[in-house]
Amino acid sequence: MAGGSGTRLWPLSRKASPKQSLPLIGDRSTFQITVDRVLPLIPHERIHVVTNAQMAALCRAQMPDIPAQNYVIEPGPKDSGPAVGLGLAHISRRDPQATLAILSADHYIGRVDEFRRALETAEDIARDGAIVTLGVKPAYPATGYGYIERGESLGIRRHHRAFRALRFREKPDRETAEAWLRDGRFSWNSGMFVMTCQTAWREFERQMPEFAAGLRELAHAIGAPHYGAVLDSVWQAAPRISLDYALMEGAENLAVVPVDMDWTDIGSWASLLAVLPRDADGNIVIGDHVGLDTRGSLVRGGRRLIATIGLRDMAVIDTPDALLICPLDRAQEVKAIVDALKQAGREDML
Repeated sequence: MAGGSGTRLWPLSRKASPKQSLPLIGDRSTFQITVDRVLPLIPHERIHVVTNAQMAALCRAQMPDIPAQNYVIEPGPKDSGPAVGLGLAHISRRDPQATLAILSADHYIGRVDEFRRALETAEDIARDGAIVTLGVKPAYPATGYGYIERGESLGIRRHHRAFRALRFREKPDRETAEAWLRDGRFSWNSGMFVMTCQTAWREFERQMPEFAAGLRELAHAIGAPHYGAVLDSVWQAAPRISLDYALMEGAENLAVVPVDMDWTDIGSWASLLAVLPRDADGNIVIGDHVGLDTRGSLVRGGRRLIATIGLRDMAVIDTPDALLICPLDRAQEVKAIVDALKQAGREDML
């Protein structure tokens, strides 16, 4: 899935260059890194990218070895539930026996080999009819992630021990997160899922029957002249809903593979603190910077020198036409800036 807008990474992430297309970590985009991560297991010709038309053009330029027909275009943003359904329609038409690994194009994973082993484990369990989620071992009592509570053990499958997943939990407050961390039965919800096409269709048809009927019609129309008309009709009727709410919370057979893979969702400027190397003062600096008494801050520049004095735990993001300055603990609120720009009609800044 590569269709997100990345508004919390404004002003670098824009409509013309969403975060998935940007080299936020090193010199490759998060989309390219995501593809690189799975290539030993899944060849280019079996990778499908669900995104919008503009992002598809950027992705094709960055990953030309993925066949053009493997880019599945959403007519508009409808969240991850319909996006996965659209991908399912295309992949199952090509191979009804396929196993789907549903991944996002904006995740950081430090222990890539461990991630690949977890995918192999999840595939093994998914072939028994389960929906398998990769649950991240919590590194700290995070309040910005959802959690998965695990139940009985399903034994060791391939490389990892798996468990029955009891329930998804919403983002907790600090006290609850600390209790869950001590409990040891909770994993962060990574949003990465593995299931067979048959299982995916079963759950869509059970939980979202009207949408599933539209997806079936759409799958039959793939390659036909009327595909575009069917897609527009199905998409217009589709609800705006996340995959967690659409399928996962009501799934009949849900398993979790807890894995320690050094995972971070690159969702805001603050999330880069867990990923990029810091200097002796705890700063992350990209570009030309002179700092006096500046600590724990993220400074990302462009064509000009940035000078700071006395900063603590701040983000300073400079682009040719916009400058963002905010406390890192309020980095999630950058989306509100984008919303304000929309309200003001500042399309030139979006």
